[in-house]
Amino acid sequence: MKITKLFKEFFDSEKAGGLILIACTVISLLIANSIYSSEYHHFWQLKFAGNSLEHWINDGLMTIFFLLIGLELEREIYQGELSNIKDAFLPIFAALGGMLVPAGLFLLFNFGTETQSGAGIPMATDIAFALGILSLLGNKVPTSLKVFLTALAVIDDLGAIIVIAIFYTKTLLLTDLFIAIGIFILLLVLNRLKVKNLIPYLIGGVVMWYFMLHSGVHATITGVLLAFAIPFGDGKSKSPSYSLQHFLHKPVAFIILPIFALANTAITLSGGIGQTLSQNYSIGIALGLIVGKPLGVFVLSFLAVKLGICTLPSDLNWKAILGVGLLGGIGFTMSIFITLLAFDNETLINNVKLVILLSSLVAGVLGFLSLKLTLKQKIVE
Repeated sequence: MKITKLFKEFFDSEKAGGLILIACTVISLLIANSIYSSEYHHFWQLKFAGNSLEHWINDGLMTIFFLLIGLELEREIYQGELSNIKDAFLPIFAALGGMLVPAGLFLLFNFGTETQSGAGIPMATDIAFALGILSLLGNKVPTSLKVFLTALAVIDDLGAIIVIAIFYTKTLLLTDLFIAIGIFILLLVLNRLKVKNLIPYLIGGVVMWYFMLHSGVHATITGVLLAFAIPFGDGKSKSPSYSLQHFLHKPVAFIILPIFALANTAITLSGGIGQTLSQNYSIGIALGLIVGKPLGVFVLSFLAVKLGICTLPSDLNWKAILGVGLLGGIGFTMSIFITLLAFDNETLINNVKLVILLSSLVAGVLGFLSLKLTLKQKIVE
């Protein structure tokens, strides 16, 4: 399978970034449960321009993360795994299964309760963490498996973005929303006029972000919209989309996501962990990520192939697809992000973060062990 330079760059930065995320999470948990716990929590709540550092990270810096996801999705659509509709159907169906089944399992335990708004939490996949774990398997991993997991995670994140836009918009200020949409349309016009200078798009993106932030729709949506407004051209090194994606890889992987991890995993562990894990929302999240993800990914992929909608790459088998489904259960970044939108209660948020971390850890270990056993032998269908 041909693998583009930009995809290899994306994969390499994400896998290294995933390992750094693990380190940052451990550091954050250690500090949050040390004698410096109070100072550490206070630091992230320091005010700057009217908002806390944590708020600027989650609403500001994470917009840049979503911009990179949008650029990668655009590349996949034009030149990558999603450019051929028959090839695209496999990760699309896998992603759909990996979103619907976990959400269904969560609602099975939480429908009609005050925590049912957390249904989006087990739907997401953390690209950096998942690729970071996959990279530990070294050169035994076929290129098609790397591409499948990346496409699955990107589509998964797109699904999470749509869920955020539809279900986690609590108040809507139409004037600000229409201005944001108007700016987006203006950027699309610049694209059609073949304006290739990135500066007008970036300035327009910042202004669009400001109005989206005040509209009630989560501001990070701006990142994806901006990505699709930026000209893709021929997708080669001189195209605006390629240039920006190339530039953003390392800052996102090595600065933005680690900062997000440090700010959002400051979880103080208490003696009631057993009670926390027995709550309905905990069971829903754990089952969604550990069972629902691999089950949904496997079943819908299997049905799509058996119905002739798509084909399984010749160097993959169903055990490998199941292993990737388990890695898809590493929710982390996106699951925590949706948690912050779904709930207001600080104690509940803290508990949910802990469940996400533990569930993602279990899913990651099971995925790693499953693929390590599967990839020992030459993969055949």
